[in-house]
Amino acid sequence: MDMDHLIQRINELSRKNKSEGLTESETAERDRLRKQYLTVFRQNFRQELDRIEVVDEPTIKH
Repeated sequence: MDMDHLIQRINELSRKNKSEGLTESETAERDRLRKQYLTVFRQNFRQELDRIEVVDEPTIKH
């Protein structure tokens, strides 16, 4: 499941929880999707951090 669908389903469950509540299976699904979202988010964030290259300019001494 890609991030857009993952977020969409999490939001659907969140709205339903606020309006009428969730069944046990929906609560379990929501928890599983949240964990999956965090895992994917952390992986993507780590990839972005790994691509960063720090370049220091040499300091000029007077």
